[in-house]
Amino acid sequence: MTDQAGTYQAEIELATTGHGHLQDITSQVAAVVEQSGVWVGVVHLFHVGSTASLGTIEFEPGLRRDLPALLDRLIPPSDQYGHEQAWHDGNGHSHLQATWLGPALSVPLAGGQLVLGTWQQIFHLECDVKPRQRRIVVTILGTPEP
Repeated sequence: MTDQAGTYQAEIELATTGHGHLQDITSQVAAVVEQSGVWVGVVHLFHVGSTASLGTIEFEPGLRRDLPALLDRLIPPSDQYGHEQAWHDGNGHSHLQATWLGPALSVPLAGGQLVLGTWQQIFHLECDVKPRQRRIVVTILGTPEP
């Protein structure tokens, strides 16, 4: 339940398969909201790390292919990135793609539910070239159920 200040915090852990792995995490976030007891407020999600991102999308097969493909066209793998020249780890583009989309997302809460459109889901996108164990910090601010 929430503390006296109306805050609740939990973590979601994910395993990814590598670059372009897009996961629908809406149900995991909704489960944290239910555990929190917050009725009206905001959910803030933060991906801990610099090579993955969060956002919303209609989580359907076409867009699940299109988003990673678009990022690869906009920011393709290359040995010309400064990060790649310094570290030679193959993921300079991963850092840039994740930065482009961002590590955080806020979603309003009303009636103890995420306020999302009918075709809007919360996603986690792995931009790194290797499978990873990921951690998302979920902070909920608001008032409990009346």
